[in-house]
Amino acid sequence: MGFVLKDTRTAVEAYLAALNAHDADAVAACVAEDFVNEHTSSMGQSRRGRAEYRAALTGFLENFKDLHYAPESFLVDGGSAAVPYVLTFLMRSADDRPVRVRGVFVFTVAGGLITRRTDYWDSAEVQRQLV
Repeated sequence: MGFVLKDTRTAVEAYLAALNAHDADAVAACVAEDFVNEHTSSMGQSRRGRAEYRAALTGFLENFKDLHYAPESFLVDGGSAAVPYVLTFLMRSADDRPVRVRGVFVFTVAGGLITRRTDYWDSAEVQRQLV
């Protein structure tokens, strides 16, 4: 069981580090071919498959300048992990207005790769900060 816990946390940490480095290729390398990226927020857009996800990353990373996910904790149970986070960024389409929002990622990891990411965050809070 200890190996799986380490493997899951390591995969999630590598993924978050790649996002924070704004490295779309490294982010895509952390996910499985059949990766599912589910957004529960009305502003988020879900994606299926590594190729579709990778294609969207460049625009995402360009629009959210200085994007940074700060994990508050890692709750790991086998191949699953929940990571509450604080996300900060400057919104390019809103004259680099700063945004700070809290959310939770829920990950599923298999074979050292992320197979699913479900993202829970409040899009109304983002909109409030951009008004």
